[in-house]
Amino acid sequence: MEILSVHSSAFQPYGRVLGGEYGELLDTLRRTTECPADHVIYEPSAAPLEALPVFPWLSRHVYGGMDVEIGYCNGHNRALNCLEYHRGSEVNAAADDIVLLLALRSEMDGWTLDTARVKAFLVPAGTAVLLFETTLHYAPCSVEPNGTFRVAVILPRETNLAKPALDGPRDDEDALLWAKNKWLLAHPESSEASQGAFVGLKGKNIIL
Repeated sequence: MEILSVHSSAFQPYGRVLGGEYGELLDTLRRTTECPADHVIYEPSAAPLEALPVFPWLSRHVYGGMDVEIGYCNGHNRALNCLEYHRGSEVNAAADDIVLLLALRSEMDGWTLDTARVKAFLVPAGTAVLLFETTLHYAPCSVEPNGTFRVAVILPRETNLAKPALDGPRDDEDALLWAKNKWLLAHPESSEASQGAFVGLKGKNIIL
């Protein structure tokens, strides 16, 4: 699979590379978080990261004053497995080189997506990218077959917490809701599908 650069024009429909200083954030991420070698861990909110000066800066300058959270996604991954979206943009600040597998919500056919639509983008270590609300994404991928990564993840506050109870009239999109502010399309081969997630990815499960 061709891996494109987030600095290329091909990335423009999906997001943009952010300005700002992220050295202290990424140093703290390396010092205070674990990084498993054989799976991925995700924490929506991490106090050591939210105590840094970059936290209010991100709230003001990137989210226009919205209440946000800084968590992390660390470990090892080489597969697509799922794609998700939120109401609101996501920022990924990479402490290590990563590959993001992305698609556009406009490419969905109803509530499904052909994985042939997915593109791969390299995010170099030290880079922060903003993924638009209209961009489908999921866990980063390791660049090397046995490699690991640490990524700070910034989202609107309480995203990815427990799924809310749904009552009243149903909407078709309700089937995709997997957690708070998290709509998920799973590949049938993924562990999420075996746990009851909506199977919305058709085609090959991409493995780098």
